[in-house]
Amino acid sequence: MELEELEAALEGVLFAAGEPVGVERLCLGLETDRPTLDAAAQRLMDRYRYERRGIRLLRLDASYQLCSAPEQADCIRRTLEGRKPARLSQPALEVLAIIAYYQPVTRAYVDQVRGVDSAYTVGLLLERELIEESGRLAVPGRPILYRTTRNFLRSFGLSSLEELPELPAASREGEQMALELEARVARLKAEEAGPEGPEPAGEREP
Repeated sequence: MELEELEAALEGVLFAAGEPVGVERLCLGLETDRPTLDAAAQRLMDRYRYERRGIRLLRLDASYQLCSAPEQADCIRRTLEGRKPARLSQPALEVLAIIAYYQPVTRAYVDQVRGVDSAYTVGLLLERELIEESGRLAVPGRPILYRTTRNFLRSFGLSSLEELPELPAASREGEQMALELEARVARLKAEEAGPEGPEPAGEREP
């Protein structure tokens, strides 16, 4: 299959899917190898940007998806939704940040880092498909572990978690707070991982 034909086929498949499609599945269905598929995807990405088209091709870890161009967001909302989308609250952003940077983590882990109960906020993020369950921690009580989703990457315009910005420490006070947070996180992870250590407070599920 010529590269231009592969581009057209890839575009058609992703448009029809309406969701991320894994690279291995694309290679199998389009009868091509990974380097050739990536080259075709990159050409489409470049073309959409250069021609200022209304769609974009996103690479999400080991998958690809077609989506609307960010600059068309206002037009899409006005036309299809008729109202502004709900924004994440400050508590939701805090919980999401902790999970994004230190995943996979338990809800009790998030609670101890924030110092408040996060049950409602975790449930909200699950409903919005920004986080998901990723197994259970091997400690008494078997608490659920949470991680971010591909929808999280799409929502924040990221291709992978490696593109997350570094935690800010704009001042001496901010740097000290960051160090304290890192120390607390390290201590909590050590308590959760320790085979003989006591179970962290609040680790049992309600």
